[in-house]
Amino acid sequence: MYAVIKTGGKQYRVAPGDHLRVEKLAGDKGSSITFDQVLLVGGDAVRVGTPSVAGVKVNATIVAQDRAKKVIVFKMKRRKNYRRKNGHRQPFTEIQITGIEG
Repeated sequence: MYAVIKTGGKQYRVAPGDHLRVEKLAGDKGSSITFDQVLLVGGDAVRVGTPSVAGVKVNATIVAQDRAKKVIVFKMKRRKNYRRKNGHRQPFTEIQITGIEG
């Protein structure tokens, strides 16, 4: 059985036991999260929501709260002596899908 969930403005196809990196969610390591926005449930019969499937929830536990590798942002305009260098580390939450209910 699998499901398509929506979180952080993105959609993810998940199944029980999957590890996944999503946009930062509130919660500590080891706490559980429930996703209510389930867009599709697949398996023997596929159920598509309009926009979400009623009565279906996806449960997950937080494995880690961390930040991704640094991305260098470099801006430059030629012949104008304009150079700007910045770094950015995007925070993320790593989760493990524990089950799909409904």
